[in-house]
Amino acid sequence: MSREKAIEAASDYFNQGEFLKDLQSRIEIDSVSQDNHHFDKLNDYLTQQMVPLLESMGFTWEIYENPVAQEAGAWPFLIAERIESEDLLTVLSYGHGDVVNGYDDQWKDGLSPWSIKVEGNHWYGRGTADNKGQHSINLAALQQVLKIRGSLGFNVKLILEMGEEAGSPGLAEFCQLHQAQLKADLFIGSDGPRVGAEYPTVFLGSRGSLNFDLRVNLRPGSYHSGNWGGLLANAGTRLIHAWASLVDAKGKILVPGLLPHELPAAVRAAIRGIPVGTGPSDPEIDASWGEPGLTPSERVFGWNTLELLACQTGNPQAPANAIPGSASLHGQIRYVVGSDSEHFIEIIRDHLDRNGFDDVDVFACGVTKMEATRLDPTDPWVSWALDSIRRTTDVEPTLLPNLGGSIPNNVFSQILGLPTLWIPHSYPACLQHGPNEHLLASVALQGLKMMAGIFWDLAETGQAVKDSRL
Repeated sequence: MSREKAIEAASDYFNQGEFLKDLQSRIEIDSVSQDNHHFDKLNDYLTQQMVPLLESMGFTWEIYENPVAQEAGAWPFLIAERIESEDLLTVLSYGHGDVVNGYDDQWKDGLSPWSIKVEGNHWYGRGTADNKGQHSINLAALQQVLKIRGSLGFNVKLILEMGEEAGSPGLAEFCQLHQAQLKADLFIGSDGPRVGAEYPTVFLGSRGSLNFDLRVNLRPGSYHSGNWGGLLANAGTRLIHAWASLVDAKGKILVPGLLPHELPAAVRAAIRGIPVGTGPSDPEIDASWGEPGLTPSERVFGWNTLELLACQTGNPQAPANAIPGSASLHGQIRYVVGSDSEHFIEIIRDHLDRNGFDDVDVFACGVTKMEATRLDPTDPWVSWALDSIRRTTDVEPTLLPNLGGSIPNNVFSQILGLPTLWIPHSYPACLQHGPNEHLLASVALQGLKMMAGIFWDLAETGQAVKDSRL
């Protein structure tokens, strides 16, 4: 019984094709959470894929209705636990088995979202990267460690949600209701990307996100531009100028209240030198875009961004010679810890009024707001995780204080009060929400070995780390 044997077992599981086989059966279930046509598949994923695996590992489990769902079967949750002793350290893990729409007809020739196609290092299929592949890696690594040790030497609790791609409706409420049942000492999960395919990464939280609409409704209908041009205010023009008062032509946010109070020195030090946009499939970075004076890594991991995601006025598909009476856009702010996120909408409203845009409405809209979170980079669990990964891979892991994107980490860090470690098994160019989503086989294999090492070390040294935080 040794750490090396556990890592070897995880490697064998991959090299003998067992991981691909197990993941294939999970990808075949089109567990789309963004419409009610697939709600039965959400439950199928839990009962057909997760429950048999968890039972084989000695977990007890229960599936729960979503506390905020209006329709039966929408976005269920599963809680499973394997308790070896109440005196042992307990880790909570997480995954989501739902996926975004398949966009079946947009995948390249020979590919389907609902069946894995292997092309070299690329494993194509919906959910291979987000998130079926990632939580499958963690569960498989745990399974291999259990086989080698006979018992884990710590307790495990698992929450699986089936609505993350719909904005995690009910996750916060569910965890609040089941706070005692989900009590643990540490959270370890996998979602989002590494900073690059070749860089093992640990991140400690995520930027928050708030989606909102700006709308201008000046009058019903549209009027002939020849007869009324110069006489009627144009809703599209009003909207464009309102947006331009929030962010300049180079992406710099112009409203001080939408910015963080500072970029802390510890965060700046942690992200110094982190590569951004260096992968072969990454788009070329616009060097002059965003907040002046910040490095690319500081702009995406340490600062706030304001993005226009969609905009419409008139009829873009068939433009008419008419002055539109209404216009709308959908915007998003990604923000870090230290931002006044509770008042973003009020701040935008006040700014628009002070700049003469009282005809522009603003309100939160779209997916559920996610709060910004960040575990202190000096927490003992952070150095423990980095040391474990370094020992397994012989590679210096990358530490991100927070992910550039947004995940519901606030549920685990704030509602459940846990130190949170995220160890992702994807990479930035995985195309997780579009056609041709894929998992890199090399990253999956390394992830299996890393997590086997993490779980082994949790049994050997986890209690000492817990005690050092007291």
